[in-house]
Amino acid sequence: MDISTGLGLAFGGVVLVSLIMMGGDLKMFLDVHAFIVIFGGSTAATLIRFPLSSIMHGLPLGMKYVFSMRRWTSRELVDEIARLAEVARKLGPIGLEKENVEDPFLAKGMRYVADGYDPTFIRDSLERDRDNFLVHLDEGQKIYRAIGDCAPAFGMIGTLIGMVQMFANMTDPSKLGPYMAVALLATFYGAAVANLFCLPIADKLHLKLADEEINRSLIIDGVLMIRDAKSPTLVREMLLAYLPEKHRHAEVEDDEAAEPAAA
Repeated sequence: MDISTGLGLAFGGVVLVSLIMMGGDLKMFLDVHAFIVIFGGSTAATLIRFPLSSIMHGLPLGMKYVFSMRRWTSRELVDEIARLAEVARKLGPIGLEKENVEDPFLAKGMRYVADGYDPTFIRDSLERDRDNFLVHLDEGQKIYRAIGDCAPAFGMIGTLIGMVQMFANMTDPSKLGPYMAVALLATFYGAAVANLFCLPIADKLHLKLADEEINRSLIIDGVLMIRDAKSPTLVREMLLAYLPEKHRHAEVEDDEAAEPAAA
């Protein structure tokens, strides 16, 4: 689980509730009209912007991956693929069938190699799988960003509605308070939904999208090199190009430290 996402949301919620409780009662900040303006308006605008199929795929997928972490980092993937290349070199492709690979995408590629599929089929199938996944994840981050963009705007709409209602009932002082509450709470709801929830989630999904694109492309290249019976050393060296420069140096330092120990 991605702990930072959960901690950030929990901490932000605690901060808002604490500030509210310091100056009054939590019930003061609950208003049905403001809730309808923000969530009803944002939902309507999102339905207009995106096809229903994209919303049905993007929202749950985005919520799933924003709270989850990849089991393997890029460097760990390089190590795992090099290990699998060593297995294939010693036992042949059929030896990969007995290997327990935790990453589902890498495991799928290893099944293709073990079954002797053509390299062109392997590349096309894995790239199609990668692209479909990235498209749905990108849809998720776009949808959350769209909600984050329109929530403050609907907050302003709610504020204007509340002010119009307030000025239209200036002769009845008992109605001024509720209408003013709608005006102010609509802006508060819109700002909170956008800046504490939707926009941070969209940014997190954007980062995960970039990571998944790199890692899955790395896996595809690694699988194809294993299919072509490349040596484990060559596989490792080729895949290190996907790692940031500092991680490549760390890999080299580890290898150099291991050589004297082996001697």
